[in-house]
Amino acid sequence: MTEETQSGSARVVVADDQTVVREGIVMLLGLLPGIEVVGAAGDGDEAVKLVAELAPDVVLMDLRMPRCDGVEATRRIRAEHPGTQVVVLTTYADDESLFPALKAGARGYLTKDAGGDEIVRAVHSVLSGDAGLSPSVQRRLLERLSAPEPEPADPVEPPDGLTTREMEVLLLIAEGISNHEISRRLHVSTATVKTHINNMFAKLGIKDRAQAVRYAYRKGLVRPPAG
Repeated sequence: MTEETQSGSARVVVADDQTVVREGIVMLLGLLPGIEVVGAAGDGDEAVKLVAELAPDVVLMDLRMPRCDGVEATRRIRAEHPGTQVVVLTTYADDESLFPALKAGARGYLTKDAGGDEIVRAVHSVLSGDAGLSPSVQRRLLERLSAPEPEPADPVEPPDGLTTREMEVLLLIAEGISNHEISRRLHVSTATVKTHINNMFAKLGIKDRAQAVRYAYRKGLVRPPAG
């Protein structure tokens, strides 16, 4: 039995790199019934550390953060601390943000215009084993599931000076795959994966995985879902 079921309040960690936004969310949650904020993190690495220290019921996770973004932090939390659920709370509801987050293990997904009641419902929904999704996200998932399967893409030459292996790494990043899983799939070390990623970032003039995903969509290397 979790502390949440014993006390009636869900123990929550908030992760957002913008101090004003993070403090605002913490203040809002402090006013809501059934929520107890036990910690706040400024990036994904800090969020993972707080989960290890505090064992919260739920992390409210922003996606676009430095050092370790929300998708990677979600994947690590769900792998290392399966007793903690993740609800994404982000500005972005586009496919390149939504689907990698859900694949990483997030059970809920809200945009930052969600009201307090909606946040409470999402937190308690994921703790009861349900999904905590905003109506717009539910519609997007239904559209994705009902869309016809896309035709197989023709082989694509690596753009912008990328090697074939760097493009393979880019496509796996676009799927929301962690460095460890990329190394397993490509049968190389994680150090080699990091080298490929650093080289790719340098060639493309990008700084993080989120920008890499956007680049892959923009170049047509990844097909957006129909609908």
